[in-house]
Amino acid sequence: MRVAGAAKLVVAVAVFLLTFYVISQVFEIKMDASLGNLFARSALDPATRSTKPPRYKCGISKACPEKHFAFKMASGAANVVGPKICLEDNVLMSGVKNNVGRGINVALVNGKTGEVLDTKYFDMWGGDVAPFIEFLKSIQDGTIVLMGTYDDGATKLNDEARRLIADLGSTSITTLGFRDNWVFCGGKGIKTKSPFEQHIKNNKDTNKYEGWPEVVEMEGCIPQKQD
Repeated sequence: MRVAGAAKLVVAVAVFLLTFYVISQVFEIKMDASLGNLFARSALDPATRSTKPPRYKCGISKACPEKHFAFKMASGAANVVGPKICLEDNVLMSGVKNNVGRGINVALVNGKTGEVLDTKYFDMWGGDVAPFIEFLKSIQDGTIVLMGTYDDGATKLNDEARRLIADLGSTSITTLGFRDNWVFCGGKGIKTKSPFEQHIKNNKDTNKYEGWPEVVEMEGCIPQKQD
């Protein structure tokens, strides 16, 4: 009986040791694999980060040269989403900032420093064009002027207002019509027509939204005014 009991004890100890050995070997293999994966990921991380495309100011597609201001802007979408104007990674006007409205939205920027001078919107559907004309006349030489429509930016425009905007470098302002989408960047004292302008006509056959064309977007680099 004693011999049988001792034999059982030996067998139990042997089974325990064998089980412990197998488990430890499996655990070690898994640990090695986990550590291997961890180091492999760590080695790949810098390469992954290096292939990530760079982000430029305002999310534009390429960096601006020295002594230029980066900008990006979009017109409103129908009468639902307001326009957005960004300069040097600073959002000047947007629905989120709650400083946009129906009509023509305008941001004025110092052409030398990039400092924001003013942001306003003028209702060209139910409002009066007179305050807009006075505002346009008050713009100082060397000021960058960014404009974007929302809903309708043309109904109340008269010849004087259109001429004042054309003097800022706009070409499309003469044909801007009811519910057209339009974005423009010009300046007071500009000698030529601005290259920064996009315009889509309101056309029931091509409109993206019911009664409105698609949003127009524009980006670019504005030369800094030199003394």
